[in-house]
Amino acid sequence: MEKYRKVVKPKSTEEIAEDEIRVTAAGSVSAYVSRVAKVFTELEKPSVTIKATGGALTKAVTLAEVVKRRFKGLHQITSVGSLEVVDEYEPIEEGLDPVTDTRTLTVIEIKISKEPLDTSDKGYQAPIDEALVTDYDPDKVSKSRGRGKGKGKSKGKGKVLMQVAHVLKLELCQGGSRVNA
Repeated sequence: MEKYRKVVKPKSTEEIAEDEIRVTAAGSVSAYVSRVAKVFTELEKPSVTIKATGGALTKAVTLAEVVKRRFKGLHQITSVGSLEVVDEYEPIEEGLDPVTDTRTLTVIEIKISKEPLDTSDKGYQAPIDEALVTDYDPDKVSKSRGRGKGKGKSKGKGKVLMQVAHVLKLELCQGGSRVNA
């Protein structure tokens, strides 16, 4: 394929509804939870639809489960499907024909609603027990849980230098002298 270049297609300009969240593999679940909270509280929408494809599927399911444990009485309908994506490649050298590659992506759509949904739908899930729900607190979502922000334990030269300084300090306190040979 080094003799071909991928044809760049223009991004879709379709509008995304206010109550729709498109999950990507790069986005953070906590940011998506905050968006769901905004849809339910500030925008006062009765439902939110979470959509994802490919590598973001697991993140979308995680998001739905976290949201159900932050807001009481949420009904859920999950649907899974597929989408065909056609990639086109044009030749860099003359004499070669254009190539197309068709891929099938898995698509998930999770509708979460404060109002009852169609219980006969095969993807329906009733609200979880309210004892399992911890009310959403925007302050807790943004707070760090103690991982990833600190400098960690001293390693390498820093640790050795600290030990040498400690030994020198002890020797000085005991009246000893240190001579390098």
